[in-house]
Amino acid sequence: MKPFIHIDIISDVVCPWCIVGYKRLLSALEEMQDRMDYQIQWHPFELNPDMEMEGENLRDHIVRKYNSSPEQSASIRETLIQYGLDLGFQFNFFDDMRIYNTFMAHQLLHWALEQGKQTELKLALFDAYFTHKKNISDSATLLDVVGSIGLDKNEAKSVLEDGRYVEAVRENQRRWLSLGIQGVPAVVLDNKYLISGAQEASYFKQALEQCLEEVKTEDY
Repeated sequence: MKPFIHIDIISDVVCPWCIVGYKRLLSALEEMQDRMDYQIQWHPFELNPDMEMEGENLRDHIVRKYNSSPEQSASIRETLIQYGLDLGFQFNFFDDMRIYNTFMAHQLLHWALEQGKQTELKLALFDAYFTHKKNISDSATLLDVVGSIGLDKNEAKSVLEDGRYVEAVRENQRRWLSLGIQGVPAVVLDNKYLISGAQEASYFKQALEQCLEEVKTEDY
């Protein structure tokens, strides 16, 4: 039996570095697939919990929030586009692109975990926002994304309408904040190792190697 590693990923679906980090982690995991089994669980983090439903122009938001110049913002976009191409993900940034509140998306991700399709929904949401230029604070858009991966749109609609996971998502957010997670992506291996930021695949591989060594030691 191969060693097993549980992987928690704290992220937001409007965070471009989160999909970059995930793709790099996945590359490391694929290199090591013959040596370990793993399970990924996604956890909510809202980059902009107070964002209004209509969102805000992304370029203006970045300049205001991070005190970046328009030139710096454009440079980062170009860097992300290239990273995406290298990793098989397409960023389609555009001038009127907006950043949105993601709390409804996180509720659906919590529900999708119970359906065994959390990662599939997470990746579909990244695609919807960054590649297909969708407003993922819009409930109809979210339901279309849910349906696109074979989940029940009617059940998803009920999840959003009755708010059954609101407190669970809030509690999960509070938990990670209380553990010191202030930015994303954040990857936690076996509840022991925290990897902050979209590190290179080689960095993730090194951390996984260390984790594997500890798992083997504990088995003896």
